[in-house]
Amino acid sequence: MLKTFVRQARADDLELLEAIENEADELFATVFSIDSWRPAPSYSKPSPQNGFILVASDSPGSDAIGFAHVLEVLGSGHLEQLSVRPSAAHRGHGRALVEAVKSESRLRGCKRVTLRTFADVPWNAPFYLSCGFIERGPDSDFLRDLLVAEQQRGLGYGRRVQMNFDLTDELPR
Repeated sequence: MLKTFVRQARADDLELLEAIENEADELFATVFSIDSWRPAPSYSKPSPQNGFILVASDSPGSDAIGFAHVLEVLGSGHLEQLSVRPSAAHRGHGRALVEAVKSESRLRGCKRVTLRTFADVPWNAPFYLSCGFIERGPDSDFLRDLLVAEQQRGLGYGRRVQMNFDLTDELPR
């Protein structure tokens, strides 16, 4: 496996993140046999919610090949988006981003990391299970509201699940 370099996103990374997400999301169109996936949001506009974006690259100073967008909500880090360019897949970049999300969330005082994902897509729930996440029901208004938002955005292609990683169970590395 190649080395992955993870760092905080800079302003000059933000335009590229939309393209990375769009490339990665096209894989869903294939899995769910639809014409195309909804376009990614622009990351160049500031988010109204607190959080952070981490980017992954093959070498220091090179362009991002993946990213993780995390919202900080009620003492949790919520992994809103994780995308890696398909051309850079299966090299450990996604796993490196997930581990960096856990570390950064812990440093920011979060007690857990949550996410919502497709249960039966190999690079979704099965991947997160291999990273130590477990399936749980939504237990806050924010997480329950995500169910409604998913329905409004048309994410009803496959079974969706809530997953959590408890940061208090694992000692910092």
